[in-house]
Amino acid sequence: MKKLLSPAHPFHRHAETELFLARKDGRPAGRIAACVNRAHLEAHPDGAGFWGFFECENDRGTAEALFDTAGKWLRERGMKILRGPCSFSTNEECGLLVEGFHEPPTFMMSWNPAYYQALTEGCGFTKAKDLWAWFVDKPAFSPPEKLFRVAQRMKEREGITVRRVDMNRMAEELTLLRAVYNKAWENNWGAVPMSEEEFQAVAADFRKIVVPDLLLFAEVKGEPAGFSLALPDYNFVLKKMNGSLFPFGWLTWLLNAKKIRRIRYITMGIVPEHRRRGIDSMFYLETMQSGLRLGYSECEMSWILEENTVMNATIEAFGAKRSKVYRIYDRPL
Repeated sequence: MKKLLSPAHPFHRHAETELFLARKDGRPAGRIAACVNRAHLEAHPDGAGFWGFFECENDRGTAEALFDTAGKWLRERGMKILRGPCSFSTNEECGLLVEGFHEPPTFMMSWNPAYYQALTEGCGFTKAKDLWAWFVDKPAFSPPEKLFRVAQRMKEREGITVRRVDMNRMAEELTLLRAVYNKAWENNWGAVPMSEEEFQAVAADFRKIVVPDLLLFAEVKGEPAGFSLALPDYNFVLKKMNGSLFPFGWLTWLLNAKKIRRIRYITMGIVPEHRRRGIDSMFYLETMQSGLRLGYSECEMSWILEENTVMNATIEAFGAKRSKVYRIYDRPL
């Protein structure tokens, strides 16, 4: 997060951002970031400027001051809509948690106090989209037997192979991953393509924490068709470390990293010409089976657009239950 906020991060080569701090009676009371993302405007010419990194006391006046300040800054730059929270884009953390506060925060997903919803909606924001999170554990994981047969038949008939990442060819694998990522999401609501520099910056961090059996590629007759990524829910350890490696955080990591029992299914992308061939089900089956084999017993799948009926129905068929709802809001400028 510190790297992303730095002006040296590749994201800022196609974006203009500003950070604001609210003070009340001389003390910090809230914060917000405003962002003009030119890559978003090229993909979606909707005039949306973004707010994110929002934190605020339960005080309507402070929230209004933050939103109005971010909105004024964006309006001066020609934006027509104030949209968020997105920190800074849909490629990073986004959405305000509005349902599922009984569940612990999950790695690389946003979290906020419940009163943020009232603050946001009280300041004139209305729902743009909901993002869903699903949860499944070992007892509930119950893919229909028919699914195994259908998956095998599709593999044979369509020439589909599903393989794990080759860590010895990481440079080539990353090139493939970025190409599939940008192509798979190019028509999705709010999706923004990642530049090569951005992708390399993200990949540099992910390489340190990826589990090879949980990063999968699909190919159809040797042609790249999709990828799937899950990661251990490192929040389990980060919470125990209290956010610091020193003086003893590193020891906490070493002692607890292997005790993680939950994974977060972060993303899956299938290029348009190879959809509706059951590749999504193959990814789910392979990931869940690998996770169980590695000792994980729980999985959060997040996030999925509420309108993605095919993916949501497939996830539900595996025994998952919807566990959280995140909301992205709009307010006209």
